[in-house]
Amino acid sequence: MLKILDKLPLLPLVVISLTLGLAPFVPEPHLWEKIKLLATGNLTNTTDILDLLMHGAAPSLLILKLLGDKVTLKK
Repeated sequence: MLKILDKLPLLPLVVISLTLGLAPFVPEPHLWEKIKLLATGNLTNTTDILDLLMHGAAPSLLILKLLGDKVTLKK
């Protein structure tokens, strides 16, 4: 899996994470709203779950890519 993350370019991941992860900017980003719903246990609507996955995919990949550079896998 780290090989796949290594192939992803960093700059597009950052741009996508900032735009899609924070959209819409007003009144609050969807990702933040969905994380709050998840934390309170109110993330039950299918649309909200898919929205969390869509808005959280790029930031999650970015975090994994950044952490993947620091972590070595033991065999």
